[in-house]
Amino acid sequence: MSAHRHDLDDLLTLMAVLRDPVQGCPWDVKQDWDSIVPHTLEEAYEVADAIERRAYDELPGELGDLLFQVVYYSRFAEEEGRFDFYDVVDALTAKMLARHPHVFPEGTLASRREGVSAAEVETRQVKSRWEALKADERRERDAVSVLDDVPRTLPALSRAAKLSKRAARVGFDWPDEQGVLAKIREELGEVEGALDAGETEEARAEVGDLLFAVVNLARRLGADPEQALRTTNAKFERRFRHVERALAADGRQPDEASLAEMDRHWEEAKRREHHHPEESHNNE
Repeated sequence: MSAHRHDLDDLLTLMAVLRDPVQGCPWDVKQDWDSIVPHTLEEAYEVADAIERRAYDELPGELGDLLFQVVYYSRFAEEEGRFDFYDVVDALTAKMLARHPHVFPEGTLASRREGVSAAEVETRQVKSRWEALKADERRERDAVSVLDDVPRTLPALSRAAKLSKRAARVGFDWPDEQGVLAKIREELGEVEGALDAGETEEARAEVGDLLFAVVNLARRLGADPEQALRTTNAKFERRFRHVERALAADGRQPDEASLAEMDRHWEEAKRREHHHPEESHNNE
């Protein structure tokens, strides 16, 4: 006989028991809205990490950890008489139905459950409709700026990309990539100017402007800046570990080697990656 396959109701019951003041877990009982937020962000990053590593066998567990965060918040709300998990599901489903009239023209799931195929729709029209619906939603929430509801807790690179994307929707953007490149050169020049003048604090501020300009270039190229930097981080780590291993083979540490020697091992790591790219992916 196969083991019981737990379902959503089991998960919601488990959370209710964990939060029970009498029989629950002391750690879970003392948690609140704010204390769980850092865990939510961490779990989201762990999902992203598993996907980047193509660790699909780890994904059920990581996605479960992320889902558990939603269950947590829903439980807080239920205890306070605000809403419950099924209200979350209902709100999400209703929103997605409203945002996809080209797929659900009747605004319900009934026709799709009956196997009616969706009509082919030109991609640009779909995207335009989606953005219009989101704009309507923001207006309904009394939004006063196109930048409203961009989460402040996002990583800085991701938030910069979202802020600039919002501004670009209303025409506040460069006409092409060359304009962004010119801005990057301008900001880099301001960093150099501040350094030449001995204005260290000013240079630090200008670095922020330089980063924001680079994020805009990534956005214009269709690259996610957070993902791009994670990829570069992994590449740097992979190559530097090669440098460490190469030096260790001679019984030395990096601080015992010259920069020229470390650079030589670094270039060797780059050549190996170019000749065996599959190894680079597997090691990330």
